Amino acid sequence: MAQNENSAPFRTRMATAADLPRLVEMVNSAYSIESFLEGTRTNLERLADSLKTGNIFVLEEDGNLLASAYTELRGPRGYLGMLAVDPAHQTRGLARRVFEAAEEYFRGQGCTAIDISVLSLRPELLPIYRRFGFVETGTEPFHFPRTFKEEVECHCILMSKPL
Repeated sequence: MAQNENSAPFRTRMATAADLPRLVEMVNSAYSIESFLEGTRTNLERLADSLKTGNIFVLEEDGNLLASAYTELRGPRGYLGMLAVDPAHQTRGLARRVFEAAEEYFRGQGCTAIDISVLSLRPELLPIYRRFGFVETGTEPFHFPRTFKEEVECHCILMSKPL
């Protein structure tokens, strides 16, 4: 169990199906800033499907889910997506904590790198991921199961970090 600077206990673990309702609420709250997209970031069906292809790490404190990240093994590389921190707990370094747990998991699985994808409409995220050690490696078309509210140009910025 990890400790923060105020000695409050944090627990990082893999999510289970029982966590999904709370995860849907937390993730959608964290991604509500993406007002350029129709609908919510996720729902029970999408999260349940993601548990079939990967894992979701959750960071909790006193039983409350504070942060999460989707992880998927892709051969010798790990993919990390949907990194979310409850807005009421942002700026506490929780994204780094859940990211470090995912990174440790990928190393334990023999991965040599981690890949992420960032929407071009969220340029404020790039410096955060650079601080985590990621560098831009390319772009690809937008491919998420959501549509835009208006006609906007958007693509995914691919970033990677060697392990």
